Amino acid sequence: MTLSQASDGTWPKISLVTPVFNSAKYIEQTIKSVLVQNYPNLEYFIIDGGSTDGTLDIIRRYESQISGWISEPDNGMYDALNKGFARTSGEIMGWISATDKLHTGGLLVVGSVFRDMPSDIEWITGRATWFNDDGMTVGIHELPHWSRFRFLAGANRYIQQESTYWRRSLWEKAGSHAESSCRNGADFELWVRFFRHAKVYPVDALIGGFRVHGDSLGLTNLEECHRTHDGFIEEDLKTAPWGKSLKMFRRVSKTMQRIPKVRGLWQRLVTNSLYRLPGPDLPPIIAYQGDKWNILR
Repeated sequence: MTLSQASDGTWPKISLVTPVFNSAKYIEQTIKSVLVQNYPNLEYFIIDGGSTDGTLDIIRRYESQISGWISEPDNGMYDALNKGFARTSGEIMGWISATDKLHTGGLLVVGSVFRDMPSDIEWITGRATWFNDDGMTVGIHELPHWSRFRFLAGANRYIQQESTYWRRSLWEKAGSHAESSCRNGADFELWVRFFRHAKVYPVDALIGGFRVHGDSLGLTNLEECHRTHDGFIEEDLKTAPWGKSLKMFRRVSKTMQRIPKVRGLWQRLVTNSLYRLPGPDLPPIIAYQGDKWNILR
């Protein structure tokens, strides 16, 4: 069924939030990438933290085409997300930051996958992609499998938020919030909580992408971001199955990676194996074949 053939009711409502603060250089491209989707059942909120650089003028330009927006001081991006999601009601949820963009047809991918796949598929992620500062797609990553066990062990650290969407039921089971006490890395903490309840399914399609730019919090504070991630993992391992074994493995892995002559070999033979070795913990890939989405066993 094509978009032109479908009525609004055949597509699940997607709730999308954009948190923003002083991003006049990029926010218009972000908004346009959402509106050009023409997704027939979308609620889109923009939550601004009190911008002073012209961002509000750009948002006002598009306010008749979005579901709503606010501008007030907040405690960072994740606080803004919580404010935004509290205003939404869609069955499917996700966010796109004010410097990033959706790919053409990305929301149709999301909506049709959740519409056509079984309800026990609760969150998905597409191929990780990158834009340069001008907004050109300059990188498309291979599509890895994902697993809670391997994620906590240290592989597949980067589930690209811009390509990740989930059912509201999973959001509610995981506590109905993003961790707003930290300024960076709380999407990782959300994935840790999601993994307690459901597997993430890789979708062989382009959904959204991350813009590589000089002001990126994650890129400019990568070591701090990794320490934050490790803290979330250590906390989760206190109650996770096989938590003691994973703690021991992570300690050994960190030791090996500090040895220059061993680091590369360990990466190739051990860490990369966690990404690629088959196992019952890995969900299958969802791919579009024969005019429909299929689960590739």
